[in-house]
Formats: sequence, structure tokens, C-alpha cells
Amino acid sequence: MKAYEKVVAARANNRFTALDLIGSVFAHFMEMHGDRRFGDDKAIVAGIAYLNTTPVTVIGIEKGHDVKERSMRNFGSAHPEGYRKALRQMKLAEKFNRPIICFVDTSGAYCGIGAEERGQGQAIAENLVEMSGLKTPVISVIIGEGGSGGALALSVANEVWMLENAIYSVISPEGCASILWKDSTKAREASECLKLTAEDLLTLGVIEKIIPEGIDAGNAALIDTLKNELADAVKKYSAMSRDELVEHRYNRFRNIGQI
Repeated sequence: MKAYEKVVAARANNRFTALDLIGSVFAHFMEMHGDRRFGDDKAIVAGIAYLNTTPVTVIGIEKGHDVKERSMRNFGSAHPEGYRKALRQMKLAEKFNRPIICFVDTSGAYCGIGAEERGQGQAIAENLVEMSGLKTPVISVIIGEGGSGGALALSVANEVWMLENAIYSVISPEGCASILWKDSTKAREASECLKLTAEDLLTLGVIEKIIPEGIDAGNAALIDTLKNELADAVKKYSAMSRDELVEHRYNRFRNIGQI
């Protein structure tokens, strides 16, 4: 598949969502609500679950399926209270030594007036800073769209993975085309330039792993692979000391882009 075809696949209406994967990969998911400051943003789901027998904190950006649900979830574009809810659960995970697993699927953080008034930029920045120093394992998986700071706010991890047909970019192809060529219809060309596919980003060292989707993106093989890979990663990083985890995460980001 070419880059723009991956964009279309990542945005497909029938694509699985974070809650679909959470329900298949984990057991006994108990969702937590609210940021203790403003409200509960339904674009982000967060809670505690079991990965096999290991208690973990799971955080996902949820788009929803039909129009009603997508509207309620704000189409996966989180408000600042969503990112603050995620951070609250991350700090609790650190306190109780629970590994953190994030599922990312967003075109970007919500950019409305209300979100800006409530500190959207600050909320994202706080997540970046706090996640870089979390003394517990963090694995982030891009499952659909990984757009701009809205995705990065849940992706400061020890490892970042992508599903085969996911995308991860600083800007949408349409936004890029509008800036470079003043023509959003050139999104296909922009997709090639952005190097947003999983294969591109693995080559560039931005991600560590690609999870194959197969012909049927919702099949059992994908779930089994993802579950097994996450279990192995949790075991690997849980063996590290708290300081080693922070140093590993720091070095990971320092080494991106080195030739």
C-alpha cells in the first residue's frame, strides 16, 4: 500500500477502536473517569486491567463507531481534561508500580476555543514532561491515526509501536498540503513527503515495532500477536529499576534522528 492508501485505511469507518482492542487484549478493564479539575473527556478512556495476570494501567484515545458515538467521543480529538485524566492515571500507575499501555488513535487534539481557554497546550506539554520521567514501564501503540501533539501526548514511552496500517505524523496530509501548496487536494503527494507510514518510521528509528494486521484487521491473529508482544515488553521493562526505565526512555528520544 502507498502512503495515502495507509491514510485511508487508518481512517476507515469500520476500523477497530481503542475500546475494541482493550476489550480483546485485556481482562477485567475498570474505567476511571475525570481529571479532578474540570470534567470527564470521553475522547480518552483510562483505567486498570489485567494483561494475563499482570495488573496494568490502560489509556486509549477512542473515536467511536457510528455518528452518535463519534460525536460523543469528539471524533477522538481530546480536550485538555482528557490529557489531564490520562496523566492522573499515569501518576497512579507509577505510585503502584503498574506498567502503562497507551493506544493512540487521533487526528489531533481538539483545537476549539474552550479547549484553548482551559489550557490545551499546557496540558499536552505537562504530559510530555511528566511521561519522560515516569518510573514505570510505558508502551504506546499507534492503532489508527497518530496526529500531531494530540498523539505525542500519549507517546513518550519506552517503546512506540504501530499497527501495520496506522500512520504517525506531525500534521495531517491535508494540513501539510494546505501549508506547502495552498491546496488541500494534494494530500496524496503530502502523504509521500511526510514519511508517515509504519515502514517509514521504523526505518527512521521513530518506532520500535510494527504489528501486522493481516487481511482481516479484527482477526484473532492480530489480537494474539499484540497481546503476546505486550506481555513480553512488560516483562522486559518490569525487570529494570525505576531509574533505569527513565534513563532508557531519555536515551530513546535522544537517539532518534542519529545517522
